[in-house]
Amino acid sequence: MSAGATDFEALLRQALAPVEPPADMVQRLESTLVSLTELAQEELDSWELSAMRDPRNWVRPAAAAVVGMTAGTALVLLRVRARHRMRKQRSKNAVELVERTFQDAFEEARRILRRR
Repeated sequence: MSAGATDFEALLRQALAPVEPPADMVQRLESTLVSLTELAQEELDSWELSAMRDPRNWVRPAAAAVVGMTAGTALVLLRVRARHRMRKQRSKNAVELVERTFQDAFEEARRILRRR
């Protein structure tokens, strides 16, 4: 019985081994998020206010707003997380690290919104 258990443990270890993501995954994810935010912004820009009188027309702009906000938030988090190690090295304590992280997130959100 122990041979079967050993085999099962080995198979389980092999199945749960960490997998390295592709090297360009972060760049692909970032470019996808940027294109989603731009497409959502274009959809909202092209919408006419006169069409908003009919509630049936609210679906597309609402969906574009949700997609744009979600992709923009994910983009901010991705970029802030990428610079985490540098902020951690520069910070003297946890409070300063939190302050720097919030400041970085605010500045990144401002940069993304400025492009629009």
